[in-house]
Amino acid sequence: MRKIDVFNHIYPTAYFDLVMKVAPTFKDIGKRMRGIPMLIDLDERFRVMDRFDDYHQVLSIATPPIEVYSSGSVSIDLARAANDGMAELVRKHPDRFPAFVASLPLNDADAAMRETERAVGDLGARGIQMFSNINGKPLDRPEYLALFDRMAACDLPVWLHPFRGADISDYATEPRSQYEIWWTFGWPYETSVAMARLVFSGIFDRHPNLKIITHHLGAMVPYFEGRVGPGWDQLGSRTTDVDYRTTVLQRLKKRPLDYFKMFYGDTAVFGSYAATVCGLNFFGPARVLFASDAPFDPEKGPMYIRETIAILDRLPMSKADRECIYWRNAVELLKLPS
Repeated sequence: MRKIDVFNHIYPTAYFDLVMKVAPTFKDIGKRMRGIPMLIDLDERFRVMDRFDDYHQVLSIATPPIEVYSSGSVSIDLARAANDGMAELVRKHPDRFPAFVASLPLNDADAAMRETERAVGDLGARGIQMFSNINGKPLDRPEYLALFDRMAACDLPVWLHPFRGADISDYATEPRSQYEIWWTFGWPYETSVAMARLVFSGIFDRHPNLKIITHHLGAMVPYFEGRVGPGWDQLGSRTTDVDYRTTVLQRLKKRPLDYFKMFYGDTAVFGSYAATVCGLNFFGPARVLFASDAPFDPEKGPMYIRETIAILDRLPMSKADRECIYWRNAVELLKLPS
């Protein structure tokens, strides 16, 4: 069966070379990225991809976000190098890479909008990648909501990727997060918070057909459906200094839970059967897309692809639903040739 992996990552050569000039010793997640050959080595990527029948990748740049380690014109140059590099790979290898997702210099909202227009309009990007926060700023600020407005007008998806560094501590009394908690639990939290801020901003009332693909199957949201549903139906009952019931709940046209189900999720849950079932039960097959998060696994690429396929192939579902997850949803959202 055809498989389109919608959330995996790459460093095109020109982009990686520029990263090494700008931030050659970027700590923590940077250390992880520099240790994965498949991010940079195209031959190694092809060797991994060839292990799986009818397998294709939609390309996106890996963390760290451009704005975390650069600024000004350098951020713009990095975004352009990333998008030019991915567009070239799609042109050269359309049988392997049916599309790419644009990277943006999100520390400059105006430049990010200009790069969106260039990447989507000139290079053929099938959407944009945004991170759960922009150097600590929430996504519901007007300058960032404008990017969601633009993608709604284009009728193309936003890929929502988490990011948080070890400098965000787990306790107020400590300067840094310990034991990589910032990644294991911090990233799902970041995704969930970003989803909530977008929901309560009213963006889905403004754009009912907006398409946002949340990494890792909606992160914490499916597991905490009870809190997101009946819990947030009582928004304001636990707050003394803001009247959320009047200012938020009465303004929204739906229950908070209904908006969370308007997001899409991907299957990149690190080979967890239980998490896949939980996410599928929450979103439904029409809003879940196949993704592996390759090459971030112990085998530098193949393990998460293999395990994710194995889970999807043994889940009790119809062939039609399995096709939707593996490729039909991607074809429809990204407007790819069927």
